[in-house]
Amino acid sequence: MNLRSIAAALALAIGTFGLTTMAQAARVVDVEIGEAPPTMPGRIDIITPSPREGYIYEPGHYAYNGHNYVWVDGEYIANREGHHWVPYVMERHGDRWHYRAGHWDDED
Repeated sequence: MNLRSIAAALALAIGTFGLTTMAQAARVVDVEIGEAPPTMPGRIDIITPSPREGYIYEPGHYAYNGHNYVWVDGEYIANREGHHWVPYVMERHGDRWHYRAGHWDDED
């Protein structure tokens, strides 16, 4: 194996490790926003489904993606034994809005 191949393999390994570390660190989204979220009346089709064994249900809601508000459909989330699901938060803090995505209690 020549030196160039070893250097390329090492760079790839380090890059992969760095991406994995970043993915682990970016679990909880916590954002302060200057504009209010859209009102809910445009989404009349919201229906909460029946409970499912081994799952929790997070209802649909508006989330902030860094540029604007987007609708996130409701979803079943597989229960994690020994952990508690913390639902999303969208609340007013003075003239700003605070959004924190739903997450498991160990992801803070």
